[in-house]
Amino acid sequence: MHVMLIALFEPDIPQNTGSMIRLSACMGVPLHIIEPCGFPFDDKRMRRVAMDYYDLAVIVRHASWQKFLDFSKGKRLVLLSTHASQPITNFVFEPDDILLFGRESAGVPDYVRDAANERVRIPVRAGARSLNLAQAASMVVGEALRQTKGFPQ
Repeated sequence: MHVMLIALFEPDIPQNTGSMIRLSACMGVPLHIIEPCGFPFDDKRMRRVAMDYYDLAVIVRHASWQKFLDFSKGKRLVLLSTHASQPITNFVFEPDDILLFGRESAGVPDYVRDAANERVRIPVRAGARSLNLAQAASMVVGEALRQTKGFPQ
């Protein structure tokens, strides 16, 4: 069975992570957290920001980038980046892609960018830097699920 995944690289903002947990729960797409986080990640705090969606989501935590790479070996890493040249509207997603999102404050370091198989961006109007992480993830997950016919029934 093909399973699309969302991966967050060292997230900074607990409220965005809570929104990502809700996205994961509603769309049935497992959420992988690559630590360290920029905030204390514990069940009590995350339950507060994710509300009752916490128990509906599949959340996997990886202690480091290397541990995540070991897990993801053989899968296609698709990095969302404001610096990518390929817009999501021209990209062909696959059902078992790992959709990788960087830190809200800094994106991803070069070694993470270089490990990605593909880099895509959301087209935004001139003068706008980027969308909020959770909003961007919702758009990318929605487009990927639409293309792969993976929306929950």
